[in-house]
Amino acid sequence: MSFELDRQAFEGLGRLCADAAENCIISAPDPAGMERIEARFHGSAFDPHRHDTYAIGVTLRGVQTFRYRGAARLSLPGQVIVLHPDELHDGGAGTEEGLRYRMLYLEPSLMLDCLGGTALPFVRDGVVTDDALCATLLSALGPLEQELDELFVDDFLAQLMQSLARHAGKPAKPLAGTAWRAATVAREYLTENLDRPVRSGELEAVTGLDRYALSRHFRTAFSTSPHRFLVMRRLQRARRMIAAGEPLAQIAIEAGFSDQSHFNRQFKKAFGITPGRWSSLIHGAAAAA
Repeated sequence: MSFELDRQAFEGLGRLCADAAENCIISAPDPAGMERIEARFHGSAFDPHRHDTYAIGVTLRGVQTFRYRGAARLSLPGQVIVLHPDELHDGGAGTEEGLRYRMLYLEPSLMLDCLGGTALPFVRDGVVTDDALCATLLSALGPLEQELDELFVDDFLAQLMQSLARHAGKPAKPLAGTAWRAATVAREYLTENLDRPVRSGELEAVTGLDRYALSRHFRTAFSTSPHRFLVMRRLQRARRMIAAGEPLAQIAIEAGFSDQSHFNRQFKKAFGITPGRWSSLIHGAAAAA
């Protein structure tokens, strides 16, 4: 499969980045909780960072290199990358040929709905050789200008969860009902209040748990803390505003950050590049398309 992947990818998935600038990112219109991108890079692309979503993708051309869980990893065309939420990693091209890949970012809440009350699967090595899983991913990482149909997304997520559970290699642990309900209520409350500070007492009031128990349950369910969940949702909103061409200083305030410096620090910590660099990659690709 890998020998045919590059040709098939750009015939069947569209040539969105083929004639763009040397380094570029293309993002797709997606339902809440999902994000698809295509990226093309030469050299080092992203500084060490971590996000609270799964990052699951396919290398299309070149060699993708990254450090993950304390070791150097590489992904060749046709191999699948699976990065667990909140795990530190970087990324870039391993050869002078450059790198092209497509990546799917999934919020754990979407995945948990498919798992029937069990914990998130953990794929230890970060790189998987599995033609069936690769084909499943490519079915969703198709032409990025097309929105995904809701029924397709349901079936895709079910297939994806089965594959990840298989590669995790360990039986999934069930989540306690109380923990799951409290974490879900807290997640929904945070999502509804992105544009203002949320205090610990508020989450205690809506969940009925003290802040420390809630923090443990939230991390068990979503592999991140309530604070980072809130920050990451603000950053996702900021990325949509960047794509719409809004000024960075305005975005910082409207997305809920105290000032642009705070926004810049949080953005680079989460995505490995600055908001200005992200903007140039997004808009450079759009101008060249």
